[in-house]
Amino acid sequence: MDNDTSIFLLLEFSTIRELQVMYTAIFLILYLMTLIGNILIISAIAFDSRLHTPMYFFLMNLALQDIGSVSLIVPKSVINSIINARHISYPGCVAQVFFFVFFVNCDISLLTVMAYDRFVAICNPLRYEMIMNRKACTKMIGSVWIASFLNSVLNTIVTFTTHFCSNVINQFFCDIPQLLKLACSDFYLIETGVVIFSFTLAFGCFAFLIISYIQIFIAVSKIPSVRGRKKAFSTCFPHLTVFSLFLFTSSFAYLKTPSDTPSHFDFAVTIMYSIIPPMLNPLIYSLRNKDIKIALSKLFLSLCSSIYIN
Repeated sequence: MDNDTSIFLLLEFSTIRELQVMYTAIFLILYLMTLIGNILIISAIAFDSRLHTPMYFFLMNLALQDIGSVSLIVPKSVINSIINARHISYPGCVAQVFFFVFFVNCDISLLTVMAYDRFVAICNPLRYEMIMNRKACTKMIGSVWIASFLNSVLNTIVTFTTHFCSNVINQFFCDIPQLLKLACSDFYLIETGVVIFSFTLAFGCFAFLIISYIQIFIAVSKIPSVRGRKKAFSTCFPHLTVFSLFLFTSSFAYLKTPSDTPSHFDFAVTIMYSIIPPMLNPLIYSLRNKDIKIALSKLFLSLCSSIYIN
């Protein structure tokens, strides 16, 4: 198959129709949970002026990116399953690879920025407003988006420059490891090198996050209040857990040798880094937050009042 081939065939959830319906329902539920959770976070932060601070600014950007990443892959898979189809067009596959890599890189970079934000807030609170001012936060977000865009362009170009010997992708969306498996030229080695380089940067972000949290834990251990220590740890540990889950499952999927046949294990690993983190992020970073809960309560009361008056 040459690069001008118009269709790829994606992996079915199951060859048994009943199981396929069950998987489709599960995917749809996970998607709706992710969508609703992140939309609530965005709405609460946007409509409550008290939440217009650096931490919540980063949370809102994270929510936007999470919506983008799951909306890119889940609806197509669900629709294909409902109509009992497997196809995705060549441009559609290119778009999936480009935007998925873009959103993944944005998530990694933004989680690193959020760790730095917590580091400054806890370890240097007196200078927090000066360091994390509006201009600095805007530059950080801009850098995240630009760097992620460039990395995504590089990965996408190198992936689709190669020739493919088959159009059957053993995954429910266009994933780079499975596309490299279809390559019938040595050019795929270049993309493998690009992937390794990308993950080297990702592990660099992870190392920065670990160092930041070590400094945070040292500072927190000096807090005399047990409640204060508990609050700080409750913020850091979930952040570290989700980042670790995402990084290590995606690393396993991208850096291991793809199998010749699809497996339930590969399917589960892909879900663990592509769908679960965006679903958990609202619960871990925001919905457990007292300020977010108050903002959501006010938002719901305002909506109910508007509906009642109308």
